[in-house]
Amino acid sequence: MGAQRGRDILLKISDGGAGFVTLAGVRASRIDLRSASVDATGADSPDAWRELLAGAGVKTARVSGRGVFRDAASDARMRAVFFAGETPVWQLVLPDFGILEGAFQITELSWSGAHDGEAEFSVALESAGALSFGAV
Repeated sequence: MGAQRGRDILLKISDGGAGFVTLAGVRASRIDLRSASVDATGADSPDAWRELLAGAGVKTARVSGRGVFRDAASDARMRAVFFAGETPVWQLVLPDFGILEGAFQITELSWSGAHDGEAEFSVALESAGALSFGAV
């Protein structure tokens, strides 16, 4: 796989039906997948080496992005989801790699701007259930 353009990573939120709305103008995004370890080391562990219990740790995903809104629809959808505390389905599109899909909660939502620039937003998402992955 060759180098990929960062701008091609897309954050999409469910439109409340069967479709998705792409968050407009995302300039920077990050997706972190984590799996906590569960220490199963005991007195009989070989040479006192730590042993981990396979498949027992909690898995989480954190997504963050920042950019500018191009339209009122994506801004309104994110505000509504945040204030209602909803956990809608999101799609995280990674070109030439795949699509992560699942429920996420918006845990941070902020807006900023300078007097000589456009208004920007920042968003952070935390996984709220199992994620699926489909290769593209």
